[in-house]
Amino acid sequence: MKKQVLYDNHGRPINYLRLAVTDRCNLRCFYCMPEEGIKYLPKKQLLTFEEIERLIQVLASLGVSKIRLTGGEPFVRTDLMQLIRKIVSIEGVEQVHLTTNGILTAPHIHELKELGIASVNLSLDTLDRERFKTITRRDEFESTWSTLQQLIVSEIPVKINTVVMEGKNIDDLIPMVELTRTHNVSVRFIEEMPFNGEGNHYAKLTWTYKKILEWIKSEYPALEKLVDEPHATAYQYQVPGYRGKVGVIAAFSRTFCGTCNRIRVTAQGTLKTCLYDDGVLNTRDLMRGGASDEVLKENLIQAFSSRSRDGFEAESKRKNLVVSESMSTIGG
Repeated sequence: MKKQVLYDNHGRPINYLRLAVTDRCNLRCFYCMPEEGIKYLPKKQLLTFEEIERLIQVLASLGVSKIRLTGGEPFVRTDLMQLIRKIVSIEGVEQVHLTTNGILTAPHIHELKELGIASVNLSLDTLDRERFKTITRRDEFESTWSTLQQLIVSEIPVKINTVVMEGKNIDDLIPMVELTRTHNVSVRFIEEMPFNGEGNHYAKLTWTYKKILEWIKSEYPALEKLVDEPHATAYQYQVPGYRGKVGVIAAFSRTFCGTCNRIRVTAQGTLKTCLYDDGVLNTRDLMRGGASDEVLKENLIQAFSSRSRDGFEAESKRKNLVVSESMSTIGG
């Protein structure tokens, strides 16, 4: 049977869902939320596991084959593994990925490997314990570091997500690259975005993807450009002779919108066809209102048919033009 392919109004295929299972997190990262945290949603406002499973089944029938579970921190949600076991068996789902800070992940690595998890994105912004405490406002470096080591041993593909922050972790850029010398991991440096519950921390973003790359090249002038995968968000590089790879993600500059194949669903079921929009469809209310799968499909397809061309257009259409929500509520 021919596989369903779903396209948006700009001819871009949509086959990748990033779904937040919770807005709660056990860290308070500088770039994600204020020190006092955010007002979390009441549990009844979150999608239930049954609703998540149903939504993924519907999207898979439309051609979405790659799922990434995010948060908040996914493992803060009770019985997450129960949900993952169901998702990996859904017809049409070919890959299931996870994004985590690693604090609660280690006990589940063996089963994640058995379930065939395609990769784990591990949030780690520094290799220094004190800087970790400053950035995350929690003393949990050892837990995250231990999870990284266990993921490497398990041979689950690992991508380390490092948000580059002026005055916070610039001294860590080169040590992070050095992780790729002996470890087959991908270290990805990400421009800081305004989704921190406060708005932009800086009047102007200094550490753009270009400056990040220049900084790395100043230490590794032989840095090689690799061929980027289709729809990739990261520009991929490798230091000659090193096992792993280095990526630079222009998350704020938004240079990859033209090939974007991703949609997001927040923990409360809000569909976002772009990271920078403020939500285009409430799937939770549709499902709880008794909508059939066919009606749900029709609404999803309609949302995809009026997708913004890029993140700048999506931001300009927001009801609240000031971007001030937390990445924890969006889905990291």
